[in-house]
Amino acid sequence: MKVEFAPLSLPLQRRLQTASVAQWVFSFLSIAQCCTVTFIALFFTRFWLVSALYAAWWFIDREKPRKGGRRIQALRKCIVWKYMRDYFPVTLVKTAELDPRQNYLMGFHPHGVLAAGAFINFCTDASGFSKLFPGITPHLMMLYLWFRIPFLRDYLMSGGLVPSDKESASYVLQKPEGGNMLVIVVGGAQEALDARPGSYTLLLKNRKGFVRLAIEHGTPLVPIFSFGENDVFEQVRNPKGSWLRRIQHRLQQIMGISLPLFHARGIFQYSFGLVPYRRPICTVVGKPIPVQRKHRPSKEEVDQVHQKYLDELYKLFEEHKAKYNIPEDSHLEFI
Repeated sequence: MKVEFAPLSLPLQRRLQTASVAQWVFSFLSIAQCCTVTFIALFFTRFWLVSALYAAWWFIDREKPRKGGRRIQALRKCIVWKYMRDYFPVTLVKTAELDPRQNYLMGFHPHGVLAAGAFINFCTDASGFSKLFPGITPHLMMLYLWFRIPFLRDYLMSGGLVPSDKESASYVLQKPEGGNMLVIVVGGAQEALDARPGSYTLLLKNRKGFVRLAIEHGTPLVPIFSFGENDVFEQVRNPKGSWLRRIQHRLQQIMGISLPLFHARGIFQYSFGLVPYRRPICTVVGKPIPVQRKHRPSKEEVDQVHQKYLDELYKLFEEHKAKYNIPEDSHLEFI
């Protein structure tokens, strides 16, 4: 006998969506501290053996993040991510077919405050990545700092995250069987300091390391623009030269992460809080840019491919901006 469950009521769906997004936001803010405190605290309890065994496992497994990680499909397909997708909502758009026999290096723009579109589209299967790009395995790069935290490192790897260093990137891109996608949020933590509604400024003009990496491996470059990524949070005004911007820049140099002072709505009210606004995010994946492989590309060769990438990204934005209510007089600015 087949048992059918009644669909959830709309108010309950809304509460589940808000709760899942709130959990995601607060996990980015506190999960690292919780994992560290738990790991240390267990040594002073009768469960000290748990931390001791994990420490031994951590040492043996220390290179795994740089070797493609350890994704867990059950976690990537967890239903909580679908509630999170529907909260904004988030959609993934394909503009060209990708050959699963090749590897790809993708530039994700803009960073936004917490890169929500990058996480939902490439670290979960909530937006249907596996159906849109069959035979392709996504890997999203993240600061290596987070992979040094006990327990958290395993959670990050389960979604397909890998450290943002050359060794990790090369491991993914040099796989001969193909079918691997490396996604780099090119603007990084520094770009997050300019993330606010209506901003289309990308920190990209002098960022060419990902282009050199693509040339060294002969990997096609694919531009990605996530419309609405900057719209889900407000940020305290921090123009360049201000005391707040100088403090944020200094902290970024020390810790490797930026600390944007963002705010949006609350869980039970819409006036103020850290839960993002319910505003659509549409991540558009562009067409592959063929790259000729060369072991040691010259500066001129890197500059040429980089300029082509800028042109294709600008074109991608212009072709799709009208669909997402971007004003006609708004254009990308590369700094």
